[in-house]
Amino acid sequence: MKKLFSIALVLVMLMSCASALAEVTLTYAEVNPVEGTVVGDVALAFKDKLEELSGGEVLVDIQANGVMGDEKTVLANILGGDTSVDIVRISAFALNQYGAVKSVFLTLPYVFTSEDHYWKFVESDLAKEMLAESKEVGLPFNGLAYGEEGFRHFFSKVDIKTIDDLKGLKIRVSDDPIMTGMIQGLGAAFTPVSFGELYTSLQTGVVDAAEQPITNYLSNSFQEVAPYLLKDGHTLGTIELIATDAALDKLTDEQKAMVQEAADYAMAVCKESVTAKQDEAQQKLIDMGCTVTEVEDKTPWQEATKDVLAANIAGMEDIYDAILALQ
Repeated sequence: MKKLFSIALVLVMLMSCASALAEVTLTYAEVNPVEGTVVGDVALAFKDKLEELSGGEVLVDIQANGVMGDEKTVLANILGGDTSVDIVRISAFALNQYGAVKSVFLTLPYVFTSEDHYWKFVESDLAKEMLAESKEVGLPFNGLAYGEEGFRHFFSKVDIKTIDDLKGLKIRVSDDPIMTGMIQGLGAAFTPVSFGELYTSLQTGVVDAAEQPITNYLSNSFQEVAPYLLKDGHTLGTIELIATDAALDKLTDEQKAMVQEAADYAMAVCKESVTAKQDEAQQKLIDMGCTVTEVEDKTPWQEATKDVLAANIAGMEDIYDAILALQ
């Protein structure tokens, strides 16, 4: 009897060890805070759903506030073979510079006329083709799902109410040809600053203005140093979840399917939360004394940025037309 008990005890210990070995933790990188942001809702929804689906076998460790570096750094590290990050929430256009050329359409100025227009795109076959492009061009990660965090707007240290008020300002945008070309078209000067240094750069006058979705503007406290918000909606803050090859190699086929299901669920949460989050953020900003100006007529803005649009859809006009047709 004693021998049988010992065998049973050994079996229990072996099963416990096997269970522990089966547990996988995926590190999720996010440059923004989790609290109060659309991307924070996405991160938490992904974590909760994947841990639920896997019964706790696959855990998600969210590293927010740029702890793992800004998007550009994280992507560069992954391409360099770094495996410290498994899941990354990126701005969807970020892959354009790495050969996923179709992603250019996700940052071109004034392509999406509304958020409803964008979500029709997300549900289209065209979106699936774009998600698959990163693998097609040999990048070491997989596109999981698209979402958005609202239209992006300019905010400044000085009062800005019209397109003319941007002329001559030093503006921080992402360092890519689309955004820098847009800034030049608007008559402003692009000033390169990392996202993590943006608050200080605004505070000290290194830059005069920048742009972000309204929830990120609030959650990063940019209104403290740049209290003027001009809601021009030049681009939609399109986002994408990607999973590295190294991360997926840790998982069984069943767990990989769970990752995809969790990503799809997170973006459904995104769709539901984005409008309310933006409205809530805007009201808080107004209550804090921030000056919020709506752009009623976007025609001058579209005219000013038409050259960067034309240059970047050359040879892919059919894709551009297909996106517009989804309105």
